[in-house]
Amino acid sequence: MYKYMKTVTLISRLLLGVIFFVFGLNAFIPFISMPPMQGMAGNFVGALVQSGYFFPFLKSLEVIGGFLLLTGLYMPLVLLVLFPITLNIMLFHVFLGLEGLPISILMFLAHLILLFGYKSYFKGLFVMKASV
Repeated sequence: MYKYMKTVTLISRLLLGVIFFVFGLNAFIPFISMPPMQGMAGNFVGALVQSGYFFPFLKSLEVIGGFLLLTGLYMPLVLLVLFPITLNIMLFHVFLGLEGLPISILMFLAHLILLFGYKSYFKGLFVMKASV
């Protein structure tokens, strides 16, 4: 079973890395045409863009995180930084834009697989009462 877990973890890491890197980079260098968003989804993304800082910050994290996932560097840190983004992508598609739900669920599952695969690195985070 361990052999299969290593393979599943590698596939999940590469899949999530490609998704984050490609779609993050697409915000800066548009090479994939994205249909305009309507309704609440469009309003939400529009507000992120109009803030002037948040959308570029988010997409920069996605590009850097995707690159680090593809190279396998700083995995525990990358998984922690990207998890809220992955969760919000999935929740966005659940509540605002169902058309992207399948890929967002795939991303969420890949992220959970990676967190499980690297779980030994997170033990120190679950200390109920830490001391200095």
